[in-house]
Amino acid sequence: MPERRRTPTLPARLTDRLPARLTALRTPADPGFWRSPVRGARFTAVLGMVLLAGLTLVFVTGLLSYAAYNPDLDPVNDKTPGKGWLGFYLFAWPTGPHWLYRLTQGLHVTVGIVLVPVLLAKLWSVVPRLFALPPARSVGHALERLSVLLLVGGALFQFITGLLNIQLDYLFPGSFYTLHFYGAWVFLAGFVTHVALKLPQAVRVLRSGGIPRGGPGSPTAPDPLTAPDPLTAPDTLAAPDPLPATLSRRGALVMVGAGSLLLLITSAGRSFDGPLRRIALLTPRGGTDQGPGPNAFQVNKTAAAVRITPADTGERWRLTVRGPAGELRFSRAELLAMEQHTAALPIACVEGWSTSDQLWRGVRLSDLAALAGYPDSPPDVFVESLQRSGSFRKAALRDNQVRDGRSLLALEVNGAPLSPDHGYPARIIVPAAPGVLNTKWVETLTFGEL
Repeated sequence: MPERRRTPTLPARLTDRLPARLTALRTPADPGFWRSPVRGARFTAVLGMVLLAGLTLVFVTGLLSYAAYNPDLDPVNDKTPGKGWLGFYLFAWPTGPHWLYRLTQGLHVTVGIVLVPVLLAKLWSVVPRLFALPPARSVGHALERLSVLLLVGGALFQFITGLLNIQLDYLFPGSFYTLHFYGAWVFLAGFVTHVALKLPQAVRVLRSGGIPRGGPGSPTAPDPLTAPDPLTAPDTLAAPDPLPATLSRRGALVMVGAGSLLLLITSAGRSFDGPLRRIALLTPRGGTDQGPGPNAFQVNKTAAAVRITPADTGERWRLTVRGPAGELRFSRAELLAMEQHTAALPIACVEGWSTSDQLWRGVRLSDLAALAGYPDSPPDVFVESLQRSGSFRKAALRDNQVRDGRSLLALEVNGAPLSPDHGYPARIIVPAAPGVLNTKWVETLTFGEL
């Protein structure tokens, strides 16, 4: 009988064709599992310094946004019950400059969007360390890992919920206002701890021009908190067995920068008029044609969306003003017969979009306070809208906002009556206040007793 040829088994064939160094099973905990030649300490340090500046700006402007709501004035303004000492920094939000909230909130949202590619690249650059074993080699290393957990988790939560809010996709449970506030403090705890631990090392890396590649896989690899000078320490982020390079680290940084620039171009325009707004394609308040006419500028809530009908705002509508002088009621015609004042003010929203200055005309809030019984020192005011459901249908304004001569119960804008979507028959307009505090479809003003 002819001799039968034996066919090698599949494992034998694979073993013959693969290099010996790849025959052993590798897991993410093995440094050899990560083979990108782009990863390295200097690459990560550059991204980290960008995030240090950018995230600091985002956090500070976020705190200012919270202060702008005057959350310690009245419960209707504060959606974060039990904030306690977390509100230690709150102050009376000013009315000048009149573009203040437009600037701070525009920076908060725009910089946050622009940092998305940088954040993702930074997380990618350090992902091998997230799988490193043992989880903690010392108390200092355990503290660093905990800070990373808070930092990564907090950053992802803040960015995801913030981006969803900008896109008006409220997929998260609970109030965005509350979740974003507490999430910010969790993020800050990890951010401050991580910066304190890693900033000196990042600065040394950047000043030295980088770290020589070394083997990070050893159990005796140096603790990040006690590592020697970077000129002699191994680069624990560099792959010990990298694949052939298809992109330099400088090229990778250019790609990250290009991604951020693209997001800037397609989002920042929602805060500007003209061509820039038309190319703000990534935000609901940009890239759309508002049409011609005096009322052709951005709105948040339309009259139809909150079920405001012509019957609600027609001849039967009356403004109720309450104070020590009692309860007064005014028709729109009676309000138009009062002394009228003008103010050029923008509308700026927590979602990051804003308008340029619009020319508003109406009755000063301080004049209405005088009619209510406060002729000399206008107090706070509680504003109620015809809107029957939804957030911020009621809002409180501070006395400094009432006193400002530019704070109006507006009846007209840009020389024409308010449109239904802009708050006809009357709306609040206050310099430097968040858009939601510029209540539309005003029904009642109660001065004092806040």
